[in-house]
Amino acid sequence: MRVGSVDISIPVLLAPMAAVTDLPFRTVCEELGAGFTITEFLSAHAITAGDPKTIAKMTPSLDGRPFGVQIFGREPERMIDAARTALSIGASLVDINMGCPAKRVVAGACGSALMREPQLAQEIVRAVRSALPDRVPVTVKHRAGWDDLHLDAPEFACAMVEAGASMITVHGRTRTQGFSGTVNRDVIRRVRDALPAHVPVVGNGDVVTVEDERRMREETGCDAVMIGRGAMGNPWLFARLRAVRSGSPDPGAPTLIERRKVFLRHIELLGRLRPGAKLLHEVRKASAWYVKGLYGGGALRARVWNLVRPEDVVSSVLEHIDQLTARSPTPVVTIPAATASAQALRAAPRVPPSVEPNGLHAGPP
Repeated sequence: MRVGSVDISIPVLLAPMAAVTDLPFRTVCEELGAGFTITEFLSAHAITAGDPKTIAKMTPSLDGRPFGVQIFGREPERMIDAARTALSIGASLVDINMGCPAKRVVAGACGSALMREPQLAQEIVRAVRSALPDRVPVTVKHRAGWDDLHLDAPEFACAMVEAGASMITVHGRTRTQGFSGTVNRDVIRRVRDALPAHVPVVGNGDVVTVEDERRMREETGCDAVMIGRGAMGNPWLFARLRAVRSGSPDPGAPTLIERRKVFLRHIELLGRLRPGAKLLHEVRKASAWYVKGLYGGGALRARVWNLVRPEDVVSSVLEHIDQLTARSPTPVVTIPAATASAQALRAAPRVPPSVEPNGLHAGPP
């Protein structure tokens, strides 16, 4: 699939999610088969104001992999400045969020609130498009509509493409639904039918299994699928979809060995890319994801939130996985939990507190 000049060989994308799609998580998903990832959604106002916390989240993918930056706002000039900042760090595309249902975002008349102001939404897309080189496509992510009485996604998508959007992603829920209820695939189908064939349409919502991805493609005719919450604690879904799309058998759910390996990779990335005061919180959060669905996982999640050292959190998770592995038909020799946790957190030099991985200064140490 091509989005302007950007080639996405595996049409399965990781959705931008606040406090989730940081660089470590994006990297894990990319390594397992995600065809393209996008940063957390970032406030254009905060970017242009030089907010260090927001700028620190604008991180390029590792090893030169293409990536996108998602921005939100309602002031065209600020959106232009934010898009140019994304360009300066090497973003392959700039995605404009017109679908976030969060109250604090909608209260500022941003996110999905822009679906009620299509003329302003067009003005924003035109402004950002005119500010970027032709090689960097501008894309839009929006919802099925504001509510069930206003399922105007097809009309809104056409307006965004007319203004210069090169790809449309549709989350098949309305703003009033938030993340409740079920996704409306028919609306996504109508968006695909309404747009020119050369403009990719990405279906988003309720994709948590290989079968869900197949249904999304078949029932909507979408060109690609975007996975959000379904990837949390389940980044292997990308590996399974990569295999199936290449014509290979579905490799199935990860083994305990695979789960342990990817968990340690994620911890190593956190230690290298997210050092500092928030490391403990990030390690706890990642740990909760990787024990989801395991026997005794609920009790373990509660326990790790009471631990105060990152290495103790990691050791607890590894010990739990190793105990489950020991009960499996094929025993596995593993690195002792304490040793593995220390190795993961020390696997790479720490980034100085005053400089983020993208080279932008994040304020004084």
